[in-house]
Amino acid sequence: MSNKVVVTGVGMIPFTKPGQSEDYATMGAQAAKAALADARIDYALVQQAYVGYVFGDSTSGQAAIYGVGLTGIPVINVNNNCATGSTALFLARQAVESGAIECAIAVGFEQMVPGALKGAYTDRPGPMERFVKTMMAVQGFDDAAPRAAQFFGGAGRDYMKEYDIKPETFGRISVKARQHAARNPFAVFRNTVTLEEVMASPAVFDPLTRLQCCPPTCGAAAAILCSEAFAKKHGLDTRVIIKAQSMTTDRNSTFDEGDMRKVVGFDMTRAAANEVYERAGVSPADINVVELHDCFTANELITYEGLGLTPDGTAEKFILDGDNTYGGRVVTNPSGGLLSKGHPLGATGLAQCTELVWQLRGDAKERQVDGARLALQHNLGLGGACVVTLYERQ
Repeated sequence: MSNKVVVTGVGMIPFTKPGQSEDYATMGAQAAKAALADARIDYALVQQAYVGYVFGDSTSGQAAIYGVGLTGIPVINVNNNCATGSTALFLARQAVESGAIECAIAVGFEQMVPGALKGAYTDRPGPMERFVKTMMAVQGFDDAAPRAAQFFGGAGRDYMKEYDIKPETFGRISVKARQHAARNPFAVFRNTVTLEEVMASPAVFDPLTRLQCCPPTCGAAAAILCSEAFAKKHGLDTRVIIKAQSMTTDRNSTFDEGDMRKVVGFDMTRAAANEVYERAGVSPADINVVELHDCFTANELITYEGLGLTPDGTAEKFILDGDNTYGGRVVTNPSGGLLSKGHPLGATGLAQCTELVWQLRGDAKERQVDGARLALQHNLGLGGACVVTLYERQ
């Protein structure tokens, strides 16, 4: 059995800097209630919950969901690094599409602390060890720079070496992100910046400056997924469906080819995107709006090509021509993306989902992409996982 999966409700709370949010359980419950209210259904109709977070103890998902109701349904806790939220979405979609259930909720939240990401344990092998060893073999390791910035900055360097683009090209992505976020009341950073300000901000890891790196963020988002038959039975909104979805993990090329772009998931991105296009019978040229994983400007740039939005080696022209924003070919990260909206790890994938559902419904207000019918979501986690989701307005 293969049911058509409707995203009938979405919700999120405004993202904040660490120390300015409610606790994780409160945030998760608030986002879940917002999605239920948007769907106009009672929590009693939800049959399973998939709850994602990266930093938290076991069963933190229950702590959040119990703030919504105590109905005894299965609550599945999900942790897949920065792809956690979209992994929860993937599992909820799979459960509904298979016919195992008719209605599920996917929730993601994160209560973060200031500063660069760090592992939680020092008494056992870290899941990123193989990635770090590969990076060290390719470019060495700088003890003074954040590890994540070295991964993605290295990917930017490798792109620059091959295609001889200017460092300012990466900076232009931050300028665009802030312009979009200025229209988003849920974003952390809503003030615009100039290219000069981006490039003059403190260096983090060449070619990245501070304004080209996403901030640690607190927040939560959620989505209600159901079968089309269930939606019609209960009089729910059926306008937005998940047309196709793919989740991929690393292949040998991540570790064996000495290319930092592949170490940070370029091949995962391309494989997932190609699978989605094939399943849906569409091409990248058909996509109207994209929310992609811009944890650093370098990753947004290489992801343009990984998703097929522009041919290999043409990302700089794509940016300079304004094809990545309003009035161009495809609007990327109308929310402001991770760079400006923020990146509460477990919530990011579901915040992307929420933005794209709003876009397809025509509810994005000042951020609205005219005539949006097909929307693409890309959520990436090192370690690794990549989820690409295509939404369609029926």
